[in-house]
Amino acid sequence: MTDHAANTRRIAKNTVFLYLRMMFAMIVGLYTSRVVLSALGVDNFGIYNVVGGFVAMFSLISSALTSSISRFLTFELGAGNMKRLKEVFATSLLIQIAMSVIVLVVAETIGLWFVNYKLVIPADRLYAANWVFQASVFSFILGLISCPYNALIVSHERMNMFAFIGIFETLLRLAIVLFIAYSPWQFDRLIVYALLLVGVSTSLQAIYLNYTHRHFEESHVRPEFHKKCWKEMSGFAGWNAIGCTAGLLKDQGVNILLNLFFGPVVNAARGLGMTVNGAVNSFAGNFLTAVNPQITKSYAAGDRAYTFSLVERGSRFGYYIIMILALPLILETPFVLTLWLKDYPAITVTFTRLVLVLSLVDILSNTLITLQTATGKIRNYQLAVGGLLLMNFPFSWIVLKLGAPAYSVYMVAIVIAIGCLFLRLLFLRKMTQFSMRQYFQNVLLNVTLTTLASAVLPLTVYHMLTEGVFRMVTVCIVSLISGATCVLFIGCTRSERAFILDKVSSLRNRFTCVRA
Repeated sequence: MTDHAANTRRIAKNTVFLYLRMMFAMIVGLYTSRVVLSALGVDNFGIYNVVGGFVAMFSLISSALTSSISRFLTFELGAGNMKRLKEVFATSLLIQIAMSVIVLVVAETIGLWFVNYKLVIPADRLYAANWVFQASVFSFILGLISCPYNALIVSHERMNMFAFIGIFETLLRLAIVLFIAYSPWQFDRLIVYALLLVGVSTSLQAIYLNYTHRHFEESHVRPEFHKKCWKEMSGFAGWNAIGCTAGLLKDQGVNILLNLFFGPVVNAARGLGMTVNGAVNSFAGNFLTAVNPQITKSYAAGDRAYTFSLVERGSRFGYYIIMILALPLILETPFVLTLWLKDYPAITVTFTRLVLVLSLVDILSNTLITLQTATGKIRNYQLAVGGLLLMNFPFSWIVLKLGAPAYSVYMVAIVIAIGCLFLRLLFLRKMTQFSMRQYFQNVLLNVTLTTLASAVLPLTVYHMLTEGVFRMVTVCIVSLISGATCVLFIGCTRSERAFILDKVSSLRNRFTCVRA
């Protein structure tokens, strides 16, 4: 119990660090998105979104091994095996270097051909698109080589480091955006923007590399091939590649479909919707970043009861965080976008609303995926779940070919995400004795009742008042109060409610003492 209490405190502490980073990054990020859209223009913004997204598709070659690296490092830390940890790290370095060479070759051949001859890009901006492509490839390869070092920081749960560097990154990005928008010099803003972002990526990876060398003994090893590690990691990664491919086709593959069917303006609208979604998801993402290493470590240590409780709590509270923020945004999407951007493609409203609904469904699976990868047995799981996820791309192509509107791709994604959630539960029940009945009762039923109860007052206010600043502010305040109250009294167990109320009381007492 003492260890569990210490882990809970560590999760809480790491979550605080990550939220400080996120709050700062979100505020600055929403401002910079507006300035970038204005400075680059809708077409250039769409070009950057689709070309950068296309480069991200090259992670099809590497993301499976990257996930494998993170899983094995965290697992060995939980098992307390330093010798094995060093072997995993040395092997992962060699793997990522090899992957970088492969990505470079594929990008400079197939990638260049696709950008220049297949993507829908205005002829006078093709030159700039090629600069964006090369800059994106360089940043991507740099991230590949640095992945094992970044994974070490997460595995060791040094979230304060991520918080500090994240704030520094946000300041650098803000400086770039202000320079692009207000510089008195004449230059191609899209090209310069892409190159300056490469400089930011290079600086950040250098900081991460220096930090791991100074703090983690296992990072001092050189790239080296360990046959046993390679066999286990490659076997895990081979099957995990199905899920990675599915995720890429769901996001960047569908983004390219939208470009081919509708052009860069729709890509810009999707990019703006994803920015709003990213800001909302970062609230839950920071909490889950703090929780997920504990799930893997507790599973490695054989503590199943604690592992399952973390999985359920992570699903519920990750969902609640997004729900409280998404509810007022879904209701007031047009007005919020007008305040934020002034001018934007009309379809951005529908994209934003649907992507928030998709996030609510997807977040429920986050800790389930972590538990599944912790087992190391993913062949049948990936064949079933990954196979269903792969259907996002062909089904989206079919509905668009039949003449459906652009936002229909998100409807396809939502239906498939629900199916994948149930498949994950079936596999976990078989492989870990995870209780589906308990999950339905403690998570799915719980979040459904909490969501319905939370929406009553905000919907009432929304329909009673006239559109404007007053209605938006009122809806936001009512949503926050209604959501927090329903989560506390419907969404929490008795012990969770007591814990939260005790922490609130403690903070209130501290504040009272400070004022006195």
